[in-house]
Amino acid sequence: MRAIEENPLEIKKAEFIEIGHTLVNEIAEFIEHIEDIPITSGKSPKQLEEILGNQPLPQYGLPAKEVLFRGLNLLKHHSLFNGHPKFMGYITSSAAPISAFADFIASALNLNVGAQILSPIATEIEKQTIAWLLEFTGLPKDYGGILVSGGNMANLTCFFAALHAKLPETYHSRGLAAVKKKVVVYCCKTTHTWIEKAAKLSGLGLESVRFVPPNRKNKMDCNLLEAMIHEDKAKGYLPVMVIGTAGDVSTGAVDDIAAISEVCSANNLWFHLDGAYGLPAVAVPRMKQLFVGLNGVDSFALDPHKWLYNALEVGCVLVKHPNDLRGTYGSNPEYYNFHQVYDATHNYYEYGFQNSRGFRAFKLWATIQQIGKQGFVEGISRNIEQAILLFQEADLHPELQAISHNLSITNFRYVPIGTDLQNKEQRTYVNTLNQELLDTLQRNGEVFLSNAILDNRYCLRSCIVNFRTSIKDVIEIVAIVVREGRKTHKRLSLHR
Repeated sequence: MRAIEENPLEIKKAEFIEIGHTLVNEIAEFIEHIEDIPITSGKSPKQLEEILGNQPLPQYGLPAKEVLFRGLNLLKHHSLFNGHPKFMGYITSSAAPISAFADFIASALNLNVGAQILSPIATEIEKQTIAWLLEFTGLPKDYGGILVSGGNMANLTCFFAALHAKLPETYHSRGLAAVKKKVVVYCCKTTHTWIEKAAKLSGLGLESVRFVPPNRKNKMDCNLLEAMIHEDKAKGYLPVMVIGTAGDVSTGAVDDIAAISEVCSANNLWFHLDGAYGLPAVAVPRMKQLFVGLNGVDSFALDPHKWLYNALEVGCVLVKHPNDLRGTYGSNPEYYNFHQVYDATHNYYEYGFQNSRGFRAFKLWATIQQIGKQGFVEGISRNIEQAILLFQEADLHPELQAISHNLSITNFRYVPIGTDLQNKEQRTYVNTLNQELLDTLQRNGEVFLSNAILDNRYCLRSCIVNFRTSIKDVIEIVAIVVREGRKTHKRLSLHR
C-alpha cells in the first residue's frame, strides 16, 4: 500500500480503534444507567455559555481523542435526554441503540443517496425500507415515497406535490400568476404549525388557509369542512387540498379519515394526512378502526423518529402516485449523468427537495429487522396502555384532574383540594399554577412533560413514545407531579 501523507484529518487505524472502543464503552455505560440520571441539568443558556467557554476560532488543531471526549462529556452532563424513561415531553422517541450503530456506519461510508449511481445498494435499501413501511401501515405496494428529515419536511414535500398535481399545467411554468382564482386549502385548527410555513413559502399566503373548527372530540368537523368548501366555490375560489391529522399534537386525536376522504373525492381535492406521530398505531389491531379510509388519502407524513423508535433524524413521505413527486421535484440538467442504461434507475433527488441526501434509511432498515413488525406493535401497544394508566391514575387522585386521552397522549393537571373550578378567579389561578408547575418539572430533571391548552385549561401533557418507559415510571410520575404541585401551590399562595 502507498504511504499516506501526513494529514491532520486522518486518524490512523490504531488510534481510530482505541477511540472507538473507548467511546462505545462510555456510551454503553451511559445508556445502562440513563434512568438514574436527571433528564436535564436545567441550566440556563448563560450558564451553558460559560461552561462551553467563548474561545476564539482555533488556529491549530487538537488531538481527536481530546476533542471527542470533551464533547461527549459536555453532552452527557448538559443535554435533555429523550431516551430517559420519564421523558414524555415533545414527540421524540427513545432511539433504538441499533439505529446509532447504523448511523455510524452510514456516516463513516458517507453515502449520498441522491442518485442511484452515487449509492447503488443504499438506494435499494431505501426502496426496501419504504416498501416495508407501506406494508406496516397496510398501504398498497404500488404507493411510493422518500425519507426526509422529519415531519415538517415530510408535510411540506407533500404540500408542494399537491399544488403541482391540482393546479393548472401553466402553474409549473408561470407560478401562481397563471392561476386565475384564489387558491385555498383546508385543515383543522389543531393542525401542526408546519401549515403556516407551507402557506408562506408556497406563495399562497396565510389567508389561503381555511382553519376548520374541531368538534368536541378535537377532530375536524367534516360538516363544517363541506360547508366551507361550497361557500368558497360560490365565491369563485379554487379549493385544492384538505389536510387531516392522525394524532394531533395536543391530544393525539385522529381525524375521521373516511369522512374527509368522501368530501375530497366529491370535490376533486387532494387529501393529505399528517400522521407524523400517530400513523404507526394503525398496525395495532384494536386501533385499526381509527384509521378506516386510508385508501382515500393521496399523501402521508410519517416520522420514524417519533413512534418507530429511531434516532433523529428521519421522516417519511408516502404517496399514492409516486409520479406526483417526480412531476414536482424532478429535473435533469445536462451536468447530471444520472440516467444510465440500468433497468429501473431510481434517483431519489427526483422525489423531494434535496439533491445530496444522507443515508437515513439504514438505521430504520436495521431497526425494522431487529424488532420486526410484532416488536413495533408490542411497543406501541405498551405505550398506549401506559398513557391509559396515567389517565386513570390522574382521574383517581384527589389532587389531579384527568382531561383527555388519545393514542399515547394524556392531558391532566394539578388542582389543589378545595378549589372551586366554577369560580373564574380560581380557574385562572389553576392555569397559572400548572404553568409554574410545568416550568419546575422541566427544570428539575425528574420528569419531562410538555403542555397543552384545552378549553382554556392549561394542562400537563404526556406523550409516551418511549420503549424504556415502564408502569413503575408512570406511577412515580404521578407522585412527582403531586409533590411538586403542592410545593408550587404553597409558594404561589404566599404571594396571593
